[in-house]
Amino acid sequence: MPPAGFLLGDAALLALGVMALLGRRHAGSAFLYSGALTVSLFLFGAALLRLLTAAEPSTAVLPMGLPWLGAHFRIDALASFFLAVVNFGAASASLYALGYGRHEHEPLRVLPFFPAFLAGMNLVLIADDAYTFLLSWEFMSLASWALVMAHHREEENLRAGLVYIVMASVGTFVLLLALGLLAGPDGGYAFADMRAHAPAPLVAATVLGLVLVGAGSKAGLVPFHVWLPLAHPAAPSHVSALMSGVMTKVAVYGFIRIVFDLLGPIEWWWGIPVLIVGAATAVVGVLFALVQTDLKRVLAYSTIENIGVIFVALGLSLGFLAHGFRVASALAMTAALFHVLNHSLFKSLLFFGAGAVLTSTGERDMGKLGGLLNLMPATGLFMLVGCAAISALPPLNGFVSEWLVFQAILLSPALPSWALKLLVPAVGAMLALAAALAGACFVRVFGISFLGRPRGPAAENAVEVDRFSLTAMGALAGLCLLAGIFPGQVIDALTPVVRDLTGANLVFQSAIPWLSIAPIAESRSSYNGLLVFFFITSSALLAAYVIHHVASDVIRRAPAWDCGFPDASPLTQYSPDSFSQPIRRVYGNFAFRAPERVDMPPPGDLRPARFEVELIDIAWEFFYAPVIGVVNRLATWFNGMQFLTIRQYLSLVFAALVFLLLVLASWA
Repeated sequence: MPPAGFLLGDAALLALGVMALLGRRHAGSAFLYSGALTVSLFLFGAALLRLLTAAEPSTAVLPMGLPWLGAHFRIDALASFFLAVVNFGAASASLYALGYGRHEHEPLRVLPFFPAFLAGMNLVLIADDAYTFLLSWEFMSLASWALVMAHHREEENLRAGLVYIVMASVGTFVLLLALGLLAGPDGGYAFADMRAHAPAPLVAATVLGLVLVGAGSKAGLVPFHVWLPLAHPAAPSHVSALMSGVMTKVAVYGFIRIVFDLLGPIEWWWGIPVLIVGAATAVVGVLFALVQTDLKRVLAYSTIENIGVIFVALGLSLGFLAHGFRVASALAMTAALFHVLNHSLFKSLLFFGAGAVLTSTGERDMGKLGGLLNLMPATGLFMLVGCAAISALPPLNGFVSEWLVFQAILLSPALPSWALKLLVPAVGAMLALAAALAGACFVRVFGISFLGRPRGPAAENAVEVDRFSLTAMGALAGLCLLAGIFPGQVIDALTPVVRDLTGANLVFQSAIPWLSIAPIAESRSSYNGLLVFFFITSSALLAAYVIHHVASDVIRRAPAWDCGFPDASPLTQYSPDSFSQPIRRVYGNFAFRAPERVDMPPPGDLRPARFEVELIDIAWEFFYAPVIGVVNRLATWFNGMQFLTIRQYLSLVFAALVFLLLVLASWA
């Protein structure tokens, strides 16, 4: 389908937003989400068809935008892949919202902006000139900001909205500078003009730094991540799934489009800052996730970790490509794009599960949950799949993409650059640490929330959620399993994208016997998800059979060890804080300052003991807090200027006029 078809789909989404203002509370919600589901599925099918058939790029120009330029749109393999990811995520969120949206207290603060948000993301992906790209990017940011502010009566959400809109505006401004430098003095704002003229090395280096800041702030790279753990929990859960699982991928698309497509010949050192920032993001993100007690905030910080993994793979691809190792670069790019897809699946699933828990219990604090697996068995099963997938456990999809990243890392000794030779193994060690901590993080999430006994009345009265929510979660859980069992088909589908970006591609994986994948060569590394799945399934069934039919049938009952407390309260179970205490104390000074305050009354004092922990984001404290302080002081000073007298205003105007005349005189 040409760009005109996608533009019609975006127009239909915008029309749905307008019509949402005319609908009633529940009927309008069902109508809008059904319409968004239909349009998103149509756009997903069209994008997937273009990707699988390796269709040639197609373009369209509309008489709008800048008068001498028009609005350019283009769909190639890269845009097709991200359009498929975005629209599948949009379709699953719309299906989930058919049930979840019924519980929204103020639907008119969500419904008009939900399809507008979807349309904005689609427009970014098909934009083919700087003006259209930035306009679509800002439209996407504003629509998502309105969704973050849906529950505006909560003070924390107001702060989240303020931080988000400021960071989004800064990111757009930085991208404006980057694209302005690429356009050059001739004003070649069309992407085709940028491809035709490679910038000077210094300009290219500046653009790379600007894109890391502009796209990285939207994606959640450290230290530009501060908005993400505030905004994602504040938004409704289906919107959180879109922002975390989909919108951050639009930011990844922006980085790939500019750096790999528009920036010209790649220098060998470009991969170094990308690798460093990506590795730091992965480790810091998972460390923060490990110490959170809010379920949605854990997932938000986990998104930061996964974005770090993607950027590490992109940094590897840059390093290999600059040195002419095109197949190795293709391997790293395949890993990055595969993880883009995987993260959109399992992170959407986990946010849907968190929304189901919130709907059923009214709680996001894991310290007040527990025992939900007995009361919400389907949600618990789907959350278990999501937790295993994001922990990179085989045979699920998260394992495959992270395994591909490590396979690319193992090729780094062949690089001639000693800087990369030394850096890449260190980055690999940091990724291994992040992967291990991610496993601990989601053992904590599932164990505290779904196992054990309920820690409060909210968890005791939980019930299973509606069929729409369960269907959306079940579909995503099934895809996490299928992508892990049959990764070769996914790798082959990515071939047109990888070939366009790196000039090479991996061997055709579907031709390898027994559905194995061998990204380099069978003699070096291979993986068979289907065999792993059969081994795990058969081992589990065999163990269950042996336990129930071969072991002793004598039942022995005895009281459980109660540690001296025969009538133990559910509050004596492991809490989220106690689970993460060792990690907090070991890594706290590295990633965040976590001062502990203990108020222990002396003997005879009947006051309860108090233990408090405060988590301080070092990036916020050292980068953002000083800037905010300066801005507040300047705002206070300028605020006083509105109370000046007419004489003082005239004096200021006269002084400004004299200053400008002096500047003009010195310039002449």
